Amino acid sequence: MADPSFDVVSKVDRQEVDNALNQASKELGTRFDFRGTNTTVAWSGEEAISFTSETEERCKAAIDVFQEKLVKRGISMKAFEIGEPAVSGKVFKVTGSLVQGISSEKAKQIAKKIRDEGPKGVQAQIQGDQLRVTGKKKDHLQEVISLLKGSDFGIALQFTNYR
Repeated sequence: MADPSFDVVSKVDRQEVDNALNQASKELGTRFDFRGTNTTVAWSGEEAISFTSETEERCKAAIDVFQEKLVKRGISMKAFEIGEPAVSGKVFKVTGSLVQGISSEKAKQIAKKIRDEGPKGVQAQIQGDQLRVTGKKKDHLQEVISLLKGSDFGIALQFTNYR
């Protein structure tokens, strides 16, 4: 029988992000402080979200509204990168993007952390944009999960495929 294992991934549920975006858009349309500012939030590509407004303050406020909706839906702020509002003609525009997958650099950091501080007999293998962690005992794997949850790698981590 194979050793117990789990995968460390960094993925965002696109449907939850879409729901948060729709809620934020609806709130921007109904709130009094956004009336007359032509503030919008919408998808601009597969993984990018754009915010537009006539003033920089309203643009930043729209970002805050969207981030609040993401948090309520259980999506980590580490999974959403946003720039600074820039003037584009008469409106302020800013684009944010969803961070999907673990870069090879981050994967190496995570694997090194597991190797250095994790229990003996636990291995981490980089498989594309995720890590597979295997060990002899399930208790050791749970220790690794708590070790990774206590560490900050700058990305949102999820633990899936636990066997």
